[in-house]
Amino acid sequence: MTSKPFRADWISKSFAGIVLGFFAAMAICGLFFLLPLQIGRSGEAQLIMWLLGPIWLSILSTCFLFRTGARAWFWLGLTNVVLYALYFLFKSF
Repeated sequence: MTSKPFRADWISKSFAGIVLGFFAAMAICGLFFLLPLQIGRSGEAQLIMWLLGPIWLSILSTCFLFRTGARAWFWLGLTNVVLYALYFLFKSF
């Protein structure tokens, strides 16, 4: 039985998940904040504050599914561009 070679790009995948994952989670929470919920602004702020952590950790845990660190940076960066474009588009309405 042969073992798989050690992949040294786990550090770049981790940083992609930490940095870009945080900004993606912020954009997702911003989109949630634009939804017309009927729980009051204080309740919405609490809900979004508590959603940030699980969303960020979900993105961070899935960033290791990319084959390389460069792909993780590319796709998470592209995801951020799309999410922030949606956020600013919906915010303008």
